[in-house]
This record gives sequence, C-alpha cells and structure tokens, in this order.
Amino acid sequence: MMRLNESAKGVYVIAVTPFQSDGALDLESTDRMVDFYLDCGATGLTVLGMMGEAQKLTIEESQTIVRRILARVAGRVPVVVGVSAAGFAQMAALTTMVMDDGAAGVMIAPPGALRTDDQIVTYYHQAAEFIGDVPFVLQDFPLVTNVQMSVPVIRRIVRDLPTCVCLKHEDWPGLDKITALRAEGSLDRRISILCGNGGMFLPEEMGRGADGAMTGFAYPEMMVDVVRHRQAGEIERAHDLFDAYLPLARFEQQPGVGLAVRKYVMARRGIIANAALRRPGGTLTPQTVADIERLIARQDKRLKELN
Repeated sequence: MMRLNESAKGVYVIAVTPFQSDGALDLESTDRMVDFYLDCGATGLTVLGMMGEAQKLTIEESQTIVRRILARVAGRVPVVVGVSAAGFAQMAALTTMVMDDGAAGVMIAPPGALRTDDQIVTYYHQAAEFIGDVPFVLQDFPLVTNVQMSVPVIRRIVRDLPTCVCLKHEDWPGLDKITALRAEGSLDRRISILCGNGGMFLPEEMGRGADGAMTGFAYPEMMVDVVRHRQAGEIERAHDLFDAYLPLARFEQQPGVGLAVRKYVMARRGIIANAALRRPGGTLTPQTVADIERLIARQDKRLKELN
C-alpha cells in the first residue's frame, strides 16, 4: 500500500464533495472530478479537508466518499484524508477506516482550544499515540483554527514524532516561517512542506523552499503549472501564469462564499454536475455570478496571450 512520506511534492488537490441539488452525495460527479484532477497532473489528492464540507457529512457518508475516490484513483497517486475530530476515539476510528480502505495518510488540524506551545505539542503526541504508525500531515491553519504554531513548536513535533511527514502550511502568508523551517539545522530531518490558502502565495512559497501545494482552486492546472515551472527554474514563466489566474483565485478566497464560487466554476467547467453546497452553505447572487464570469473571460484572454 502506498504511504505518504517526507518526499511528498507537487500538487495534492483538496477535493470538493459533490452533492446533488437535494443534498445527497453525487458519486458520478465524484468519479468525473477525480479523473479531472488526475488529468490536470495532480500528484496526490486530499479528501475531507475543510473545503470538502467534511463537517457536514455523516461517518457513513465520509466512508462512502473516501472509498469512491480511492477506488477511482486505483493507486495512481497518494490519497490523504482529513481526520480532525473533537475526540481522539473518533479520530482513531476514522483513521483506521480510511487506512484499511487504502489511504496513504491522514491530516490533523489542532482544535481551537489549544493556546500554549506545550498544549499543542502534547495534543499531537496524544493524536499520534491514538493513530499508531499512520503517517500524518500537520495542518497549520491559524486563520481558521486560531492556533498559532511557532517554528519551535513545529520543530518539537517533527523531532518527537517520526510519523509527522508533512506540514500543510497555511499561515497568512507566513513566508518567513517556511524560510526558518528550511534553514540548515532547523529540523532534525527534512519533511515535506505543502502550502494551502488556495495557492494565493504559491510562487513565493516555492521560492522559500515549499515542495508544492495542498489546496483547492477551480483551476488546479494553475498550481500544477506553477510548481512545474518553479521546479524547472523557469521562475518568470511561473509568475506569468500565476498572475493570469490570480484575480479569480483572489475572488475565490472570500470567507463564507469562496467554496460556492469554486463549485460554481467547477460546475460551469463540467467537472461536477451541480454547484450545490450542503446546508448550511453560501449562495451566489446574480451580481456575484456576473463578477465571476467577467473574471473568467479576462483570465481566458490573458492565457491566450501567454500561450
């Protein structure tokens, strides 16, 4: 079985969860979405992330969607599953379930009640004890969790827990944190750093030593191309492509409505059949849709100029 490790790089796309208009899981769209992500060049997928509406799914639905994606991927790329939960028993049960089904690893975000460095480190020690030898992604997303992970805290977690193989870096933008973590001698061992925030700072993050992205965007091919060109040393080409998509990426990062924007565009592109979010979820006004359409038109024009 493929296992996530410290060499993870490229683009691990955060998958959305497709729903039908009545809120039921749309498994046919799920298959089409997986094919699309892989055709775009994704090197991995991440399921049940914060933008995957995981908190709106039952345990049974979570298992159904993970199994469907794993079956469609069929071992072609690693699949990471978000297992953050209110308690360790639920986390352990979900971890066992998805790993038995063929997942490559899990992702764990800290609960919002953690405040001190020692509390954060202790939490991850306990989480690692509950999930055993399963490799995990340390999710650093202070804008949502309100938990501030300093470089020394991350250093302690990586030093103490060999199953921590990847940092999902989502500080805003936290570029100096990446630089500090990549400084010689900062960590006892090199782990993968994949970045989030919809790819908003991806070219700069790659320049600081990130290995790629673990995030979502309605045009994941942008992230794939940016990573590819950066890795090839084609820095200006990477920035030119990124700049072409940036207005829509920025629009998609609006709190409360961003996922609705992403799903609207994905439905427009024929990737999923319906743009529905499971309730409660944001909706788009006609004015917002008009803004999206204008941004896409300008994006298409600029991409034609670049190509």
